[in-house]
Amino acid sequence: MTIHVLILCTHNSARSVLAEGMLNHWAKALGKDVHAYSAGSAPSGRVNPRALEALQGAGVDIQGLRSKSWDAFTGDAAPAMHIVITVCDSAAAEQCPYWPGSPVKVHWGYPDPSNAPEAGKATAFELTRQAIGYRMLQLLALPLHELGQAELQAALSRISRN
Repeated sequence: MTIHVLILCTHNSARSVLAEGMLNHWAKALGKDVHAYSAGSAPSGRVNPRALEALQGAGVDIQGLRSKSWDAFTGDAAPAMHIVITVCDSAAAEQCPYWPGSPVKVHWGYPDPSNAPEAGKATAFELTRQAIGYRMLQLLALPLHELGQAELQAALSRISRN
């Protein structure tokens, strides 16, 4: 059974896309049956090119990454989510819709690398990719198919403190 993870950020253009790319990259590399999706409450309609550059630089396949609304994951045709992660504070503060599957929710906040000075943007995106990638590896190290919801919530909360 595939573990479905939805990663949310308001505009779905940088942090959530970095997380989707990194989780799918590591899941494939480690042979884990986990699939990540990303979305936003007010998607920008485009992925920040610096996010794509950071992912490509790490050898991540960026095909299929796009900015999308979280509405795409609320209908009957949407996969049942096991985990929902917010990666920006504004998305964490929003009233989220009902997600099929009654997922465990956690907030792993990251500063927006788009706000870095122009001369430091590439570095900011790379550091954000690395930080997100580390947490995604921690997530994949969990025995996801064996944990109940309370145990999973506790484990994800522990990861948020690392």
